[in-house]
Amino acid sequence: MSNKARLIVGPKLPVVDCRIVDYSAGGACIELIRDANLPARFELLHGGIKKHCRVVWKRGLRHGLVF
Repeated sequence: MSNKARLIVGPKLPVVDCRIVDYSAGGACIELIRDANLPARFELLHGGIKKHCRVVWKRGLRHGLVF
């Protein structure tokens, strides 16, 4: 599976490209390609799967997500 993913942050907003650093059944660590102002909740598209996510931590361009 590719480590590239996309974030759907809003219905009329452009998707945000990111890289999956770590992925598990309950969450993921992502790294943004460039700095973006992410909302607290959004959808992650990865490998044909769409997950509803919530940000639980942030360090620089890396974000910890819970599904």
